Amino acid sequence: MPHSKTEKEHRTARLQALIDLLDDGTLAQVERELHELHPAEIAHLLEALPREQRQAVWNLVGSEREGDVLLQVNDDVRERLIRDMDNSELVAAAEGLETDDLADILSDFPDAVTEQVLDGLDTQHRERLKAVMSYPEDTAGGLMNTDTITVRPDISLDVVQRYLRAIGKIPKMTDQLIVANRKGQYLGQMPLTDLLIKNSGTTVAELMHRDQEPIIASMPAQEVASLFEKRDLISAPVVNDEGRLLGRITIDDVVDVIRDEAEHSLMSMAGMSEEDDMFAPVITSSRRRTIWLGINLLTALLASWVIGQFDATIEKMVALAVLMPIVASMGGIAGNQTLTLMIRGMALGQVSRSNARRLLNKELMVGALNGVLWALIIASIVIAWFDDFQLGVIIGVAMMINLFVAALAGATIPLALKRLGIDPALAGGVLLTTVTDVIGFLAFLGLAAVALT
Repeated sequence: MPHSKTEKEHRTARLQALIDLLDDGTLAQVERELHELHPAEIAHLLEALPREQRQAVWNLVGSEREGDVLLQVNDDVRERLIRDMDNSELVAAAEGLETDDLADILSDFPDAVTEQVLDGLDTQHRERLKAVMSYPEDTAGGLMNTDTITVRPDISLDVVQRYLRAIGKIPKMTDQLIVANRKGQYLGQMPLTDLLIKNSGTTVAELMHRDQEPIIASMPAQEVASLFEKRDLISAPVVNDEGRLLGRITIDDVVDVIRDEAEHSLMSMAGMSEEDDMFAPVITSSRRRTIWLGINLLTALLASWVIGQFDATIEKMVALAVLMPIVASMGGIAGNQTLTLMIRGMALGQVSRSNARRLLNKELMVGALNGVLWALIIASIVIAWFDDFQLGVIIGVAMMINLFVAALAGATIPLALKRLGIDPALAGGVLLTTVTDVIGFLAFLGLAAVALT
């Protein structure tokens, strides 16, 4: 943890130093500083700069690094940078990129530029690129790189070594050699280390691992990331439905998926996108946030309407107005605990139709137990505070009802949203807050109204 904190402070200090250089107009010094930075660090810097300074820094980035930097920035920033580049600059930025990276960036380029880039590739490279681009970017096919080394099972390690020397290079993140037959069907993998420690006369078939299953090209990227995590993979082959080898996925691409998922989960809770530009125009940012603010207003009005139905009851017992937020707040916290657990389980593939009912029952029991526990605590506090036993019983019963309903809503809302094709992380919190507020106020004020009459 100390190392992470130091690294964060280092990035912040570097950012401030570059901003000071920009303010002073010493662009030559800024350019020298940029040459020492990794493309990912330049991307981080660009995202943290206001638009005017961002463009000034971008103009100092060498054309040979522009493609790598564009891949690292978020979608909003990338779109704005691309918009200000001419076609020749975009074509130059695409040069030298790997197939999977090129597929990602071409989807944001104008059609004319995409065609120009494709025309500049040799036939084999062009067909490989089109194969990757034919898959959605959030699938294994969209993540894969076609730059792979394949060997036949019937050749010796000596032949493999001579083959690799003839190629002259090994793709990055290569820890396994993929074994395929003459028709391109995936057969297994052989560890690269075997080339160094095994007898050169040994055949690939004797050493290859046939139990290492490939990844189907249509597999969602989230599942690919989960698979890499569970199996501690560095790379994995990708095949089509017929088992024909298409390419491979490497850990660096999976890390990007994991990071994007984490940012998505965090930003979705506020109804925002992880690809939003911090320095987007005010009108653009306002428009994007308006929808969820409007939805929240509607839910708040609904809760206020429920309270309004009991205005006469509140007038008779002013203490109700003091205690109302407690019931709603406790329900909201309890519901969010269950909601977070469910969303995490769904993201990791741990929640399915077969175990959803058991998980629901478990959460309902937790809600009931916590409801009884905290009902006794809040009832005791209220009785001592207001010297009113009846009021203590009312808030205690309301607490039990709301915590039980919160557990029910927290478990069922994400399941229902997923079935409707809506991201639970995006809409779950708003719906849950509505349920716990309405039920909390209704239970507390309703019980009070019955008691007073």
